[in-house]
Amino acid sequence: MVALYYRIGIKLAIDWYNIADYSHGFLVPLFSIFLLWDKRNQIAETPVVPTWSGLPLILLGLITLIFGVYGVDLFTSRLSFVILLIGLVWTFLGSAMLRRLQFPILILLLAIPFPAIIFNQITFPLQLMASRLASMILPLLGVPVLQEGNVIELPVMKLEVAEACSGIRSLMSLFTLAVFYGYFLERTTRRRVILALASIPIAVAANVVRIVGTGLCVQYWDPAKALGFFHEFSGWVMFVVSLACLYLVHRLMQLIAPRKEEIA
Repeated sequence: MVALYYRIGIKLAIDWYNIADYSHGFLVPLFSIFLLWDKRNQIAETPVVPTWSGLPLILLGLITLIFGVYGVDLFTSRLSFVILLIGLVWTFLGSAMLRRLQFPILILLLAIPFPAIIFNQITFPLQLMASRLASMILPLLGVPVLQEGNVIELPVMKLEVAEACSGIRSLMSLFTLAVFYGYFLERTTRRRVILALASIPIAVAANVVRIVGTGLCVQYWDPAKALGFFHEFSGWVMFVVSLACLYLVHRLMQLIAPRKEEIA
């Protein structure tokens, strides 16, 4: 595995460092390792029953790797690691162990950047939706606007909702942190899924608030400062606010449907 994937792994780490949308990738392998340590007692109690049933997945992983390397497709080659890892665990350790390790393995998918064709299909609708919602809110706050696609024309200047402002960055990071948060603070899969899904509208709403705040600063303060310091600083502030909103959603879940141990 090291011989096959060390170049791919190095390039992936470089992408985590250079692509802000996937900077959370550094945390994902560490979280996966923590999951293995956290489940160490259950893993030790799980019987090891080797089987040939995982061989097709091993072959599929190797074929996917070949297509990814020779087809110069980073996503495919990175995805092959997860497929091959599942096949190896299934073959050498058995289906019971695979069920025990499926979450620590599948969580690695969060660290793999989407291919550009899929990424663009996500970011562009988010850009348009953020622009549309901000254009609806700004007039209510006394700022007349004219929206043309992802461009919001203010009386002072035009405000472009670029790809980096689509909210995909905070969405990916918040979704990943919501998965981590749900694992540590919830014990049922249903509640963990609800928390993870709740991160999506929270991230979108926070991004719209950030754009509205930028528009207000452009109109009533200083456009240069609004598009510089405020725009960058507000990104961090809104992410912290998003984490707080995720916590409030969790508290609301506990109030509406308390866990059985809390009732007892």
